[in-house]
Amino acid sequence: MTEIANVFIGFDTKEVAAYHVLCQSILEKSSIPVAFTPIVLSNVGNIFTRERNALQSTEFSFSRFLVPYLSNFEGWSLFADCDMLMRTDIAKLWELKDDRYAAMCVKHDYVPKVETKFLGQVQTKYEKKNWSSVILFNNAKCRKLDLDYVNTATGLELHQFKWLESEELIGELPPAWNWLVNEYEHSDDASLVHFTDGGPYFEEYKNDDYAEEWFATRERMLHVQQR
Repeated sequence: MTEIANVFIGFDTKEVAAYHVLCQSILEKSSIPVAFTPIVLSNVGNIFTRERNALQSTEFSFSRFLVPYLSNFEGWSLFADCDMLMRTDIAKLWELKDDRYAAMCVKHDYVPKVETKFLGQVQTKYEKKNWSSVILFNNAKCRKLDLDYVNTATGLELHQFKWLESEELIGELPPAWNWLVNEYEHSDDASLVHFTDGGPYFEEYKNDDYAEEWFATRERMLHVQQR
C-alpha cells in the first residue's frame, strides 16, 4: 500500500501566496501521494485558545504544535512553515522517518544575522532557533502535545521541545531540509529552502537567493493552458 505524505503547513493571512506556492512546489516534484492541511487560525478556533504573544511573528507560531493532535496521534506528519520552497521529491524526506525518534528536525546552530524580519517584525533569538520550522512528527510519541499543553505551555517550552522526556528523542535531519536563505550560502543541493527573513512576495526580499525559483513556481501555478 502506498503511503501518503501528510503535510501540515502554517498559514498566515499576510502570506497567502506563500502557502499555495509551497504546495505547488511539493506537488510538482513528488513521486508519492500528498495530503495538505493548512493550519488556519479561523479553522482551529474551537480547539486553539491561547492568546497571541506580542513576540510571535506569524499566526502559526504556536498552532503548529497541534499537528499530532490533528493527526489523532497516529502515523507520521510533516509540519513546515509556509515561507519555503521544495526543490526535490518529498519522498526523499519521507524516507528519513526513524521510529527511534518522537520528532525529527534540522538542528540549526546559528545566530540570526538580521534584527528584523518581514513587516518590521522583531527577529527573536533563542536556543534551538528555527528547529521547529520543519518537524517530522512521530505522532504516537508526541502525546504530551494535547490541547491543554499546546494552549498553556510557554513559547520556549514548545519551540525548544521541552514536551519530550529527553533530547535523545529528537532525530536530526540533514541541513538541506531546512536551508535558511540569507543565513546559509547558496547550495544547489538545498532540498527545502526557507525564506526566514521574508519571502520574495514582499518587495524588499524579491531579489533574495532562490527568489527566481519561487516566482517561476508561482507562474507555473497560475498558468492556464489554452485548449
